[in-house]
Amino acid sequence: MANQNQKKPQEDYSLKETTPNIAAGRVMSGDRLPTAFDLVEQMHFLFVRVVKARNLLSATKSNTSNPNVEVKLGGFIGTTRIFQKTSNPEWNQVFAFAKDRIQEPVLEIMVNDKVNGTNETLGRVLFSVSDIPMRVPPDSPLAPQWYRLEDKKGVKLKEELMLSVWMGTQADEAFPDAYHSDVATSTICDNIAYTRSKVYISPRLWYLRVNVIQAQDLLVTKKSDNSEIFIQAILGNLALRSRPLKISPNPVWNEDLMFVAVEPFDESLVLSLEQGNSSSCKHEKMGICAVPLKNVEQRIDAAPASSKWYNLEQPKKVHEGCEKTNKVNECQQEQKEQVKFSTKLNMRISLDGGYHVLDEATQYSSDLRPASKKLSKPGIGVLELGILNAIGLSPIKKDNKTDAYCVAKYGPKWVRTRTIVDSLSPKWNEQYTWEVFDPCTVITIAVFDNGHLRTEKNGEAPVDKKIGKVRIRLSTLETDRVYTHFYPLINLQPQGAIKMGEIQLAVRFSCPSLLNVLQTYTQPLLPKMHYVNPLSVFQLDSLRNQAAVITSLRLSRAEPPLKREVVEYMLDVRANFWSMRKGRAQIQRIFSLLSGIVYVCKQLHEIRTWKSSVKTITAYFIFLLVIFIPGTILPLMFSLLVGIGIWRYPKRPRLPTHMDIKLSHADTATAEELEEEFDPLPSKFSGEHLRNRYDRLRGIAGRLLAVMGDLATQGERIQSLLSWRDPRATALFMIFCLSGGILCWFFTFKVIFFVQVTYLLRPPRFRFDIPAVPQNFLRRMPAKSDGLL
Repeated sequence: MANQNQKKPQEDYSLKETTPNIAAGRVMSGDRLPTAFDLVEQMHFLFVRVVKARNLLSATKSNTSNPNVEVKLGGFIGTTRIFQKTSNPEWNQVFAFAKDRIQEPVLEIMVNDKVNGTNETLGRVLFSVSDIPMRVPPDSPLAPQWYRLEDKKGVKLKEELMLSVWMGTQADEAFPDAYHSDVATSTICDNIAYTRSKVYISPRLWYLRVNVIQAQDLLVTKKSDNSEIFIQAILGNLALRSRPLKISPNPVWNEDLMFVAVEPFDESLVLSLEQGNSSSCKHEKMGICAVPLKNVEQRIDAAPASSKWYNLEQPKKVHEGCEKTNKVNECQQEQKEQVKFSTKLNMRISLDGGYHVLDEATQYSSDLRPASKKLSKPGIGVLELGILNAIGLSPIKKDNKTDAYCVAKYGPKWVRTRTIVDSLSPKWNEQYTWEVFDPCTVITIAVFDNGHLRTEKNGEAPVDKKIGKVRIRLSTLETDRVYTHFYPLINLQPQGAIKMGEIQLAVRFSCPSLLNVLQTYTQPLLPKMHYVNPLSVFQLDSLRNQAAVITSLRLSRAEPPLKREVVEYMLDVRANFWSMRKGRAQIQRIFSLLSGIVYVCKQLHEIRTWKSSVKTITAYFIFLLVIFIPGTILPLMFSLLVGIGIWRYPKRPRLPTHMDIKLSHADTATAEELEEEFDPLPSKFSGEHLRNRYDRLRGIAGRLLAVMGDLATQGERIQSLLSWRDPRATALFMIFCLSGGILCWFFTFKVIFFVQVTYLLRPPRFRFDIPAVPQNFLRRMPAKSDGLL
């Protein structure tokens, strides 16, 4: 019982500064060689490139064989693919063996022949590990050589194998495509591609604006009282509709439909004129036309695109019906008449390259450049990221194993590290570089568990499960300083916030010209088109979802693919979903923002109530100085701001930004709130769950309505001072205003302001406990709340 009552130790979610053994900022000496990978620890590998073989004979002494090569170093074995019935195979595969795991002094490379399901050895090549040469980039790749095979007795054979063997590091260009020994021993060859490190580039996205103006010569076949017409535009898998209008020969919409298009513009925009009830799924196509995107006008400024008339063709089903009735000639004549008197659609269609297509949440954006290359500007610096290792990862799979890899995104460039198999403390030591165009951007790094290496017994599709995420804002980093820290990996689950481990990163932001960086702070955050021709909040949200879907589809077609769940987690697709936890966090941020104003109000109250005589007298003398020497107001104000900045400089933040569990209110969220946060749209719950959730939202909304009502009442009371809704109060207020105008005519503003402040700062013995006259007068003013039901 005592053990059950003990509280669980609190997790440490803080950022921890580290001192890894990296070359950045150090003088190289000894056997350490200079390298461009100075933000990660050097890892040495033994590389074996198997190129090809010649003159191979089968184990059955035939002219052809089914050869494959087996590279063996102690307990680590790598195998090439098998060729069928050939004597001169070409593999061109690279194998990598971690040097710290090498325990055997001899590297053995065997050529086998697959005969009746078993491997028959044709010959082998032996290398002493101590004699293998060291290669350091930027040296050229080691040239492969022909080696004669030998049998187990050491007798040389006629068969030859082309190889190159060398010692290198993760900076070697063969490293990303190599078959790593630790992976090859635990996975099948079909899934090894999912373990490699790769670099991906997001597709270049544009906004497609379809301005539907009007239609002419509308031919209505069937007309009913409830029938309406609207325009439907389809691009890819997305369909948008204009607002429905009553049927008329020349309907006018003048409405914009916004899509996200991707380069190269191979698709076509399909527009159709629909007739039917907009609330029903049943409607009839009155005409259709297809517009290839490669023919659409591209614009980079706010100048409107030229309007064009498009002829709507009859839908295909009419022609198919004609073919079934064998009335081809009549249909052709009818088609000519329809083209001659066809319905026309007037539209402005343009590809807007002056916008930046947002695929991330605005506050987490990593790129703010416009879509068009013509508007691109030169970079201002370089961002370097070293992904070193992780410690204390939680086991994800049922067998208490984790196959972890990292994904980092900044701008259009995505990087994926190799997968470290069966390790809760993986070491990647991979370094990547990005060009920076704006310092006020964010890089996102996330850790996932690779779900494609082992087949699921239940037949479910493999999923890469998220482990945690880190965001770092570049503007919070000092120039040319290397930040090495352990970042907590926090995963918010329906059971609560769980620390899944820690990841060690090394980050450096470099810029050749500080003036160029400072100049960006004076420029607009988004391209000019976002301000000249702004998009609505609804349009931006819809277009962001479109961009995320397109990016996910494109990256899922790469090899190895970045799966949909990975891309959506990196882009934070659910950022705008309702969450009680996020609501409390946002309210707390507002309260923290207003805490400065509250502090100033408290200080003024203490000065006014003479809580500290010294403070009140000092404030009064400062007031007299401002009144009689008004030229000191602005200098004093700016001096105060400078003094606050100097006072806070020694206490400035020295650590990069990271996930704050207290700021996110993840540690105080209840199970019911998290269940609601992870509930998809539409909800998977029904009955009592939704009823309780709805009742809770009604209670919160009621409190918000009360606050909104109080704010509206105070504003309406101020408006009613001159509205004559209360004639006596308005008359009194006008008499007060007239008296005030006469006093201001005879007395200067200095004198009036001096008397007012002196009255407010009068000692407590001259005060009364009841509210002041102006406050009493305002509270008695009428408001529109009297007319609410």
